[in-house]
Amino acid sequence: MAGNPFPQSREQLLQAYRTMRTIREFEDRLHVDFGRGDIPGFVHLYAGEEAAATGVMMHLGDGDRIASTHRGHGHCIAKGVDVMAMMKEIYGKQGGACNGKGGSMHIADLDKGMMGANGIVGAGAPLACGAALAAKFRGKSEVAVSFVGDGASNQGTFLESLNLAAVWNLPVVFVVENNGYAETTSRDYGVAVDSYVDRAAGFGLPGVTVDGTDFFAVHESAGEIIHRARTGGGPALLECKMVRFFGHFEGDAQTYRGPGELDDIRANQDCLKKFSAALISGGVSTEEELKAMDREIAALIERSVAEAKAAPLPTLADLTTDVYVAY
Repeated sequence: MAGNPFPQSREQLLQAYRTMRTIREFEDRLHVDFGRGDIPGFVHLYAGEEAAATGVMMHLGDGDRIASTHRGHGHCIAKGVDVMAMMKEIYGKQGGACNGKGGSMHIADLDKGMMGANGIVGAGAPLACGAALAAKFRGKSEVAVSFVGDGASNQGTFLESLNLAAVWNLPVVFVVENNGYAETTSRDYGVAVDSYVDRAAGFGLPGVTVDGTDFFAVHESAGEIIHRARTGGGPALLECKMVRFFGHFEGDAQTYRGPGELDDIRANQDCLKKFSAALISGGVSTEEELKAMDREIAALIERSVAEAKAAPLPTLADLTTDVYVAY
């Protein structure tokens, strides 16, 4: 096998592929199972956006905090939350990441720095500011990352958080996952500026826009911004232009998309296809090696579904647990 032409090590690149493939397999399976009526509640799938979560999270440790969104499965997996516990949580079972009481939109794992997915649009940005403020007062070199979509970028909580982070010089990074649609409204219609970097500049924050389907572009820019925040440089914004393969929610007919749009993005803007092709052409891996990893991941997801279906439901007594914290 030829040498590695990329700045990341071979081990890092293969781990990135494993993470991205795990997210894709997880989401594709939920798409099927939800369609069969197996999963309670709502799900919003992250398929197509894997490069963003993976490229950002590779620079974070368990001590770093993230605030996720209603489309949070990819963030969870990339941050290291256990896949088995996630699947049980989505199925509403005991042994889930939140003991089956949070479901798809409220998965959290504080031990991994995952403060939670969030069903309230834009609500994660103030939480990330709080985590960043705590890190600053403790004198830790930890950072907080807030993920928002195009719709959340228009929420007052997000804009106020940009201002607060700038005023207090917080070690927080705002990642805007621009997949082109705020639910069903085109970003071009609903956002007055051409780039989210303009939003950052309005509050005195630096920002950068990258191709969110390009793992290498996300990884490089996220690394620079996160290092800057970690070393006292203050907050910044990273806009990832990306695509989602499924609708805003499962069951969304996507009548707002143009003819052939979905076919085009799957054929030409699939971050996983781009990344695997780069690893093979760059001599980092072979197609056979990646396919073997694919089979391992598919087996993991199959086991997680089987365990989730077999796990018991929460009991009535569980209703009042995890409600209050005793200090």
